[in-house]
Amino acid sequence: MNNLFDLTGKVALVTGASRGIGESIAKTLAAYGAHVLVSSRKIEGCQAVVDQIKEAGGSAEAFACHIGEIEQVDSLYGHIESAHGRLDILVNNAAANPYFGHILETDLSAYTKTVDVNIRGYFFMSTKGANLMKQNGGGAIVNVASVNGVIPGDLQGIYSITKAAVISMTKAFAKECASFNIRVNALLPGATDTKFAATLVKNPKILEQAMQHVPMRRVAEPDEMAGTVLYLVSNASSYTTGTAINVDGGYLIG
Repeated sequence: MNNLFDLTGKVALVTGASRGIGESIAKTLAAYGAHVLVSSRKIEGCQAVVDQIKEAGGSAEAFACHIGEIEQVDSLYGHIESAHGRLDILVNNAAANPYFGHILETDLSAYTKTVDVNIRGYFFMSTKGANLMKQNGGGAIVNVASVNGVIPGDLQGIYSITKAAVISMTKAFAKECASFNIRVNALLPGATDTKFAATLVKNPKILEQAMQHVPMRRVAEPDEMAGTVLYLVSNASSYTTGTAINVDGGYLIG
């Protein structure tokens, strides 16, 4: 049997890939043969990941893009189309969570930033990516959502709302893009040891309280998210679309 996880010849774009979960996903896709565009807001962090991928024998390039800025998204896709002429894999991982506090005290700035990146950014990254995939016979999109999209996180109201929207967006794109051989699925990470989740992970009191609701009683490492994404973008999941996979140590079991 052929290797179901082989991504040789595929062009993959991973946003928010300069660190954390995105970095692990980018390195994993490259290890299985994909040429990976490592994207995030700052080129320096992206280039550092690209250098590590190349040192390990993989193929990658860095491109700075803030997905909350439509002009930058257009520039990124213009580069992909001119340099590669195709996109086979899109992983929407970049996200914003600028506010940690009571929902009633959410100000307009925090609201706008969170929605612009987590909803508008994912939406237009997906429409542009899917249109490019459509021209080349199909592809796979994975949206990194969150368990907070199912059960709102404490003091993370607007972030949780946007992640619920990402889950719904995943299903809508999956339904309408299936005829183009484009599969769209979501990853729902639980508590993961990243800089993004530092408010939770680095606060012993909050962490202890949170772990009471996680049957595995520990925080995930970023690398523990990458295998699920590899499955969702590979031929191993060729009949899987519109699903949301929880990788949460059992948190959503209830």
